[in-house]
Amino acid sequence: MTRPQHRKGLKRGAFAAGAALTVVAVAGAAPGAGAAPQSTAGKPKLKLIAASKAVTLDRYEWDGGFQLDFDLGTYLTVDNAPLEFKTTRKSYKDPVVVQQVLRNGSKVTTKKLPAGLVKDFRGLPGFLEISVKNSAGAEVKKVKSTFCPNNAAGRLRPDAPATSHYPESCPTNPFTLGSVWGVEKGWAANTTAYDYDHPVDLPAGEYTAKVSVAKKYRDLFGIPNDQPTIKVTVRQNSDGGEGEGGGAGLTRGGSAMSHGMDHSGMDHSGMDMGGAGHHYGPRGADAPVPSALSHALEDRGLAHHLGDGAGHTDGSRVAPALKANTKRPTGRAGVPANAPKPDLRSLPAWDIAVTDGEDGDAPGKDYLAFSANVWNAGPAPLVVDGFRKPGADLMDAYQYFYDAKGKQIGYAPTGTMEWDPRIGHEHWHFTDFASYHLLSADKKEIVKSGKEAFCLANTDAVDYTVKNANWHPYNTDLSTACGEQNSISVREVLDVGSGDTYTQYRPGQSFDVTDLPNGTYYIQVVANPANRLKETNLKNNISYRKVVLGGTPGARTVKVPPYDLINAP
Repeated sequence: MTRPQHRKGLKRGAFAAGAALTVVAVAGAAPGAGAAPQSTAGKPKLKLIAASKAVTLDRYEWDGGFQLDFDLGTYLTVDNAPLEFKTTRKSYKDPVVVQQVLRNGSKVTTKKLPAGLVKDFRGLPGFLEISVKNSAGAEVKKVKSTFCPNNAAGRLRPDAPATSHYPESCPTNPFTLGSVWGVEKGWAANTTAYDYDHPVDLPAGEYTAKVSVAKKYRDLFGIPNDQPTIKVTVRQNSDGGEGEGGGAGLTRGGSAMSHGMDHSGMDHSGMDMGGAGHHYGPRGADAPVPSALSHALEDRGLAHHLGDGAGHTDGSRVAPALKANTKRPTGRAGVPANAPKPDLRSLPAWDIAVTDGEDGDAPGKDYLAFSANVWNAGPAPLVVDGFRKPGADLMDAYQYFYDAKGKQIGYAPTGTMEWDPRIGHEHWHFTDFASYHLLSADKKEIVKSGKEAFCLANTDAVDYTVKNANWHPYNTDLSTACGEQNSISVREVLDVGSGDTYTQYRPGQSFDVTDLPNGTYYIQVVANPANRLKETNLKNNISYRKVVLGGTPGARTVKVPPYDLINAP
């Protein structure tokens, strides 16, 4: 597939408040606080409901684009037993396999879903069917929607579990290997999923929407054929500013931004916030998303904050308040032989496109931009603390090791951390975490990316089925905070099952291919290139992605062949 050099469009980040409010509406509107309905032991009882009889949706429009958050406030209620799925694939040559997990006390059984029903990790495709009619009664829109069980959810009854232990979104990274989906017993999950390939658009006006679960899923899970009807008012907002949802408005005083594609091949947008001079794109497209947000809000970089800064890490994720150790480790450095260690692995590059270097490189040249991810297969988190000498621009970095109870049992010096002052970073980077190389057809190095230092963060849920995978990595005692310019120490963590994605939006995430001839090349991603980090396995740290350069200088193209079954350019 040839990737175009520019793609334009904008999306608002104002979905969060609406999703949170509808969750509250479900909890408040849910009938009764009695015991769960009687049903087959271990089998969840599912029902489609509407939180409200009427909703008002704001439509935003600007030159070349629109946005309508088509969230009708419908939920799938779960009772009698949790709704749980284990979704895996053995390798990128194998299809996705989904097993429903049925829990009856201590007894656990599984039921495999039909082969081919699910092809990726974003949820159950075609689960919801929506028919929209105008005020004259004529059908104007038919929509089929994917259902992610890990969507924003709320409790139905006071005796339901107080919190959900399931992950908070469904992965969209094309190289995901394993995921867990689930809704707790006594909870309801929002059924909204925003499709960036085919966004729903409706002119301002009055409509009636009828919502139902597709027959194949009703038959598979025993869901009644309920068809809630919702009155829909679409309200036009043409200023691109703040809407009723209270989300961050779009400042349009600067030039339009160029954008890439997200992890699932969906069109992303960047934006110029009043001439800030750099791009804002998602660094990771999926887990974990704060539980108040719907899965519809995949572009988390636009949800609450834009760019990095105080208390934030790449992709505008709010860093927890956890801090590093206040003092450098003392005593002799050492790693006990039985200390659990991380296993760092690199994913093949994706989101590959030719750009003109406008992301901080030299305009007029051709750059091959890409997204890359290094993840931790466990069984232990990667924990790195940095300690600064007064007045220095470097920190001394140490890797820490913990036993099964979380007690520190060792440490080892592991290089340095450096302050990155560039717009789009502005935090402390751990050096030599990964490196990128462009190789010739015979896999000899031609170009090495200048990107070698990273702020570690759990942007993508790569495989939540591995041993000790943490489904809520931001809520652990070992968490990520990449610091500020005046920080004296920082702690950076890559938790088990999660990966750290840097998208093509980030400065340095590209190769200069201006003078390279057309032909076949490989993007090589190397985790732990200097072997400074202690791991369980150093033999799985390298990945390759084949690309074919074409075109002419100033109008270069790139074709990206599929990687086994993964067609994610």
